[in-house]
Amino acid sequence: MPTTTALFSGSLRRLLIKQSYIIHQRGRRRLHSVTEYPLTHPIYTIWASNTSLGKTLVSAGLTMSFISPSPSSTAPFPKKRFVYLKPVQTGFPDDSDSRFVYRKFSDFFASKPLPYSVFASNCVLKASIPAANEVLGNGVVAGSAGNHNFGVEGVEKGGGFDGGWKNLNWYEERKLQGSESNEAELFPVSEVVCKTMYGWKEAVSPHLAAAREEATVEDSEVLDMLKICLINGLAGKSGASEELEVMCVIETAGGVASPGPSGTLQCDLYRPFRLPAVLVGDGRLGGISGTISAYESLKIRGYDVAAVIFEDHSLMNEVPLLSYFRNRVPVLVLPSIPKDTSDDLIAWFDESQTVFSSLKEIMLSNFLERTQRLHDMRKKACDVLWWPFTQHKLVPEEKVTIIDSRCGENFAVHKSFDWISQQFDACASWWTQGPDAKLQIELARDMGYTAARYGHVMFPENVYEPALELAEILLEGVGKGWASRVYFSDNGSTSVEIALKMAFRKFLSDNEVLLDLVNANPDGRFMDLKVLALKGSYHGDTLGAMEAQAPSPYTGFLQQPWYSGRGTFLDPPTVSMYGGGIWEVSLPEKMQSEKSNHERLSFCSRDEVFKRSRDGSALADLYTSFILQELQLLSDTNGFSHVGALIIEPVVQGAGGMQLIDPLYQRILVIECKRRKIPVIFDEVFTGFWRLGRESAAEMLHCQPDISCFSKLMTGGIIPLAATLASDAVFEAFTGESKLKALLHGHSYSAHAMGCAAAVKSIKWFKDSKTNMNMISESRLLQELWNEEIVLQISLLPAVHRVLALGTVCAIELVAEGSNAGYASTYATSLVEKFREDGIYMRPLGNVIYLMCGPCTSPDICRVLLEKVYARIQEFGRQDV
Repeated sequence: MPTTTALFSGSLRRLLIKQSYIIHQRGRRRLHSVTEYPLTHPIYTIWASNTSLGKTLVSAGLTMSFISPSPSSTAPFPKKRFVYLKPVQTGFPDDSDSRFVYRKFSDFFASKPLPYSVFASNCVLKASIPAANEVLGNGVVAGSAGNHNFGVEGVEKGGGFDGGWKNLNWYEERKLQGSESNEAELFPVSEVVCKTMYGWKEAVSPHLAAAREEATVEDSEVLDMLKICLINGLAGKSGASEELEVMCVIETAGGVASPGPSGTLQCDLYRPFRLPAVLVGDGRLGGISGTISAYESLKIRGYDVAAVIFEDHSLMNEVPLLSYFRNRVPVLVLPSIPKDTSDDLIAWFDESQTVFSSLKEIMLSNFLERTQRLHDMRKKACDVLWWPFTQHKLVPEEKVTIIDSRCGENFAVHKSFDWISQQFDACASWWTQGPDAKLQIELARDMGYTAARYGHVMFPENVYEPALELAEILLEGVGKGWASRVYFSDNGSTSVEIALKMAFRKFLSDNEVLLDLVNANPDGRFMDLKVLALKGSYHGDTLGAMEAQAPSPYTGFLQQPWYSGRGTFLDPPTVSMYGGGIWEVSLPEKMQSEKSNHERLSFCSRDEVFKRSRDGSALADLYTSFILQELQLLSDTNGFSHVGALIIEPVVQGAGGMQLIDPLYQRILVIECKRRKIPVIFDEVFTGFWRLGRESAAEMLHCQPDISCFSKLMTGGIIPLAATLASDAVFEAFTGESKLKALLHGHSYSAHAMGCAAAVKSIKWFKDSKTNMNMISESRLLQELWNEEIVLQISLLPAVHRVLALGTVCAIELVAEGSNAGYASTYATSLVEKFREDGIYMRPLGNVIYLMCGPCTSPDICRVLLEKVYARIQEFGRQDV
C-alpha cells in the first residue's frame, strides 16, 4: 500500500499560500473582470441538469482516469496534472466537493497503486465567517463534524477578514508513493490539485447562502478568481517549465440555471469564458426532459457540449436522448451508484473506469479538434475569404484576428501562442452593437422563440405580431410627431434606396406640373431628378445610394465605374473640440470669404453648439445666405433638372471621418428645403437609437424629416434589419387605383420576424432605465459616458488634431499630413496594434481612430478605455517626433 506523507514543511507551505493570497488580492483590485485563460490544455466545465445528480462523482472519476496510465503506457511515464476547481461551494465545510475529489482519488490510489508517485492537494481560499469558524474551531457552531474532518493543520491563520469573508487559505496535501517510484525523489511524477474558491456554511442555493451569511461576492470577483486559478493551474509542484499533460475541470453548483452568489444564473455567470461543457444528465423518471432543457439552456448561450453522462436507473433514458441529439453529442451511461451510505464507492469507481476513460478520450479529442481548427483558421481565412473594405496585401496571416466567441461587448480572441484573451469591441462591429451580456442572452432567447414560431413568412398583405409591434414602437419613438408609416428592408443601404424612391415621388406629387409631364411621358427622359447632399457623407454601397453621395474613396472609377454623382454636394461647416477644451466651428473655404468678424465660431462646451438660441446669431445669417445662394444656383430655368430630395446624416457623418456637422447649419438647410417642397431624408443608419446619446439625432437638430432611415443598432446588432419611416404625405403620394403607382420595391426577407423581434427587444431595453442604467428617464437622454477630464487631456496631446466625444462615440483625429492623412492612410496601424495588445479592438478610418461603446456600457469601462488610449497616444507621439 502506498504511503501518505507530507511533502513540504509548514513554513514553506505558508509561504506558498501567502504568495497565492497576494496574487488573488491583485486580481480583486482590477476594476473590471478580464476573462482570459490558456488553451495549452483542455479545460471543461462540469454542469448538471439538476442538483444531486453526481457532478462530483464524474469529476472524481475523470481525475482517476486521467492520472492513471493507459494500458499501453510504459516507463518513463508522462507527467500529468489534473486541476479540479470548485468556484462556489455551499454547505461548507460539512460538504466540500474539492475535498471529496481529493480524498476519493487518494483512496482509489491506495486500492489500485500506480507505478509512479502522485502529489495530491486540496485548498479552500475563502469562506464566509460562519463557515470559516467551523473549520477553525472557534466554537460558533455546535458539533465537531466540521472540525474533525478539516482540522487546523495547514491553515494560514494570518489571513484577514474581508467584508463577510475570511481569507481562509485552508490547505492539505499528500504524497502518494508509487509502486515503482523512488521514495527519495523530491517531486512526484503527477499531481492532483483540488481547490475551492468560495465556501458558505448553509447548504442552500448560493445566492441565499450569500445573503444569509452576509458574505456576498460579485460576478466579476468570481471570474477574476477563476481566471487566476486557471492560470496558476499551469504551474504546480513539478515546476512550470516541465512538459506536462494537464486537464482542468470546473464544477458548477446545482443545476445549469441555478443562481450564483449574486443571483445571476450560473449558465450566465460563466459565459465570458465560454468553456466547453460536460453535462451530467438525469437517468431517473422525468430526467429526459430535464436533461434536454439543461442542454438547450447551454446551447442558446453559446456553450459547446462535448458529452452527456448520467447514472443508469434502468429506464433506458439514453435511447430517446441519442435520438434527440442525433449523434451530435455522445451519451454515456454510468453504472448504478450504490445506495448504501457506508459504501466508500471505490468498487463503483473501478467498475466505472471504462466509461470515465471514454469520457476522457472524448474530451481530449474535442480539445485537439478545437485547437487545430483555431490554428488553421488564419491561413484558411487568407486563402478563401474576401473581406470588405480590406486590402489583403496589407493583412499578413499573423495579423488576422480569430474571434472564438463574444460576450456582451467583448470578443474572446485566440492568440497565436494558445491563449484566449478578451478584447473590447471598440468599433461596435461596424457600429451595430449595443447589447450588454444580459441583453445578448435575451435577444438569443427571443430570436429562438421567433424562429421556432414563425421561421420566415411572406410580408405583403400579411401581418404578424413582431412586425406590427416594431412598427408601432418606431412610430411612437423615433418617428413620433411626424411619421405614419414604416417600410421594412434588410440593411441600411437598401433603406436609403427606398427613401430616395419615396422622396422623388413625393417631390413630383407636390409639383403637379412636373407630375403631369411624367404621366404624359412615362419614360421620364425629359427630366433629371437629383439630390442635395453634403460632402463627406456616406449612405451605403448599393448603386443608388452611392449616386446620392459626393465623390469619395468609395466612389472612384475602380470602385464604381457607373458612378456619376447625381446630385449637388455642399461643403458643410464642422465642429470639433481642439486642445484646451474649446469647441470650434471650421467653415468651408467658400464661407470664409463671406464671413464678417461678428460670427461666433468658438464655444466653451459641446452643449452650447446645440442650443436653439444660435438661430438668431450672425453665423445663422451667414449660413442662411450661403444656403439660399446654393439653392438659387440649383434652380433650372429650362425645367429639365430638379433637386428632388435632401439627404443628410444628421449631426455626425460616420464613414466620412466622424465629423460633427454644425447642427445650426443642418437645421437651416432642412428648413429652407422644406420651404421649397424638397423632401428631406435623414439617414440615421449610424446615428439612430442613442448612438449619439438620444433615440434619434433629429431631436438634436430640433427639426423633423419627411423620411428617415434606421438600421444597425436597431436590432442590437444581432441580425440585419432596416426600416424607412415616412410621413403620411409621402405615403399618400403612392396611393391610387393602379398597382403601378404603388412602391414596387421589396426584399425576400422584408420584415423577417426574427429581426423584428430583436429590434423590439433592443429598443425597449435601451430606453428603459431599469435595464439601461445609463438612461436618464425623465429626459430620455443617456448620461455622459466619456470622462470629460480625460477627453480634455487627450485633446491636449501633441499627436492629436481634434476630438469628438458625443453619446457612445469618442473619435480622435491624429495630426497627419500628405499621404498620412485621409481614409487610405495607414498612419494609425502601429497604434491600433498596440490598442489590440491592450485588449481594445479598433478599426481606424485612416488617421481617425475612435472608440464606440453601447448605450448600456458602464462609464467606468469607458474611463478605462480612455486611460489606455491616452497612454498609447502619448507614447505614439513621442515615437513620431
